[in-house]
Amino acid sequence: MQLHIYKNTDEVIDELAKWITDYINHTLQKQNRFTIALSGGETPKSLYKTLSAEPYCNQIDWNKIHIFWGDERAVPFTDDKNNAKMAYDTLLNKVNVSSANIHVMRTDLPPDISAAEYEKILHQYFYGSKKSFDLVLLGMGNDGHTLSLFPGSAILNEQYNWVKSVFVEDQKMFRITLMPPIVNNASAIIFLVTGKEKSKSLRNVLEGPFESFQYPAQLIQPVNGQLHWFLDEDAATEIEKTPENF
Repeated sequence: MQLHIYKNTDEVIDELAKWITDYINHTLQKQNRFTIALSGGETPKSLYKTLSAEPYCNQIDWNKIHIFWGDERAVPFTDDKNNAKMAYDTLLNKVNVSSANIHVMRTDLPPDISAAEYEKILHQYFYGSKKSFDLVLLGMGNDGHTLSLFPGSAILNEQYNWVKSVFVEDQKMFRITLMPPIVNNASAIIFLVTGKEKSKSLRNVLEGPFESFQYPAQLIQPVNGQLHWFLDEDAATEIEKTPENF
């Protein structure tokens, strides 16, 4: 695990955009496609806007990028809460990526059917492979959740399915989410976390005992891949910042 801590959100976004661009180009020297699972949220929105602008938009061969999502709210694509809509508005409509390479989680189907269909797509890409995604982008909520894995959820013990649907009682909505078995097999996973309001949960996730039922982000433990946390100083306020973390 590596921690990358920067002064503020703007610095985090800029450094992460550089990191992602370099990582994509390095990976594409060895293979013909790059698979990435995107995250929703306000901070990723800033990241996508940065990647869609100069200089990054022209430093990536977007036609070799295959786009997936980590999770999705079961709301129409036209709804601003839809993660895919946000990614299209801020990134995908602005770069030269093939529509055939973009795999949204469908919200025009019942959530359980949508989850099953998405799992089929992932099996077409990754079944029998040593690794899954080349990169998974994740966020973490104030409560320590990631993806649509919320504290106390009944799906936290799932060990086999790659994709599940879940009803989130606090939000009164269904969500569709990737599960740890497929995420943890990625070549690289990045958590993007900013804001002082997340500092206590971040400390518990990184330094506390393993309590994944309370802090589901602890379930993300790569089997044989990289794990990076890109943080601003506010989010990192309560964690131990030792040299080996950088």
